[in-house]
Amino acid sequence: MRISFGSDNHSGIHPAIIQAIEEANTAYQPSYGEDEYTAGALKEFQRIFGSGTRVFFAFNGTGANVLCLKALTQPHNAIICASTAHINTDECGAPERITGCKLIDIPTSDGKLRPQDILPKLHGFGFQHHSQPKVISISQVTELGTVYTPEEIKALADLAHAHDMFLHMDGSRLANAVAAIDADPADLTVRAGVDALSFGGTKNGMLMGEAVIFFSPGPAHDFLYTRKQSMQLFSKSRFIAAQYLAYFKDGLWLKNAAHANDMARYLAEQLAGIPRLHITQKVESNAVFAVIPEDCCQKMLDKHFFYIWDESTGEVRWMCSFNTEKTFIDEFVNDLKNTLL
Repeated sequence: MRISFGSDNHSGIHPAIIQAIEEANTAYQPSYGEDEYTAGALKEFQRIFGSGTRVFFAFNGTGANVLCLKALTQPHNAIICASTAHINTDECGAPERITGCKLIDIPTSDGKLRPQDILPKLHGFGFQHHSQPKVISISQVTELGTVYTPEEIKALADLAHAHDMFLHMDGSRLANAVAAIDADPADLTVRAGVDALSFGGTKNGMLMGEAVIFFSPGPAHDFLYTRKQSMQLFSKSRFIAAQYLAYFKDGLWLKNAAHANDMARYLAEQLAGIPRLHITQKVESNAVFAVIPEDCCQKMLDKHFFYIWDESTGEVRWMCSFNTEKTFIDEFVNDLKNTLL
């Protein structure tokens, strides 16, 4: 099978995760989160993010995002996000359908929202004909591979809180951000003012299962019922929890992410100076975005799998993951050079 640079979701499961699932499969355990594995995983989340952290497991990233947003909003509210945000482009309208809220998307050049981008959208408060802004939602890492600093996140949180709003973070690649800037996970989330976090692991070596995290008790108050009604309550919770226990053990989640980031940087270094190729975004995590000629793109797709990000410009996306090897990149770059030169 061809090596895929299409998505970090295309990689398999880390061996330590598989082992953890097998070990959790050896005895009886209570269901619906009453098991010892879930209790242990919740303690790990609290160790990483703080003792006040409330954690609820969900099946997938879309479910985690939608449930976070539903817990923070009423149907008359509006959610502000970047135009490239996953909730805006890749969730089939689920956030709008399930929450009832209006999504207000803002174009950005690098996937990152800034206060000056959002301020013009903060109007109509108390006006009954206008959807009431309630959430700013950001992605960390962004869909364009860029990383928010703690200061940038805090500026957005301060803006949200000044207008009685919440800040939500889609953290499907939070591990890559933490590894990229060598930050404390709490500094990128709760200490920066994030109110709710969708925490993912499937792009970084896990099989399945995401975590909905609240950093204040209010939004978490009725969340058990919201999750059940939304069909995201997993009966055999231990098999999600066991993965997270292995994921956090000895910093595996950050080691996986750091390797993926390193491979993306290595790819970018090997691409430097190749004629007819232009890298379009800063390589800050595990993604490389570039523009290549259409004829070259089609020839490369015959040999390697990746996604065309923007057909109108010829921009493509190449993703690296925890099991990407330099030899894969060397083969890919060699084929690319032969096609372009």
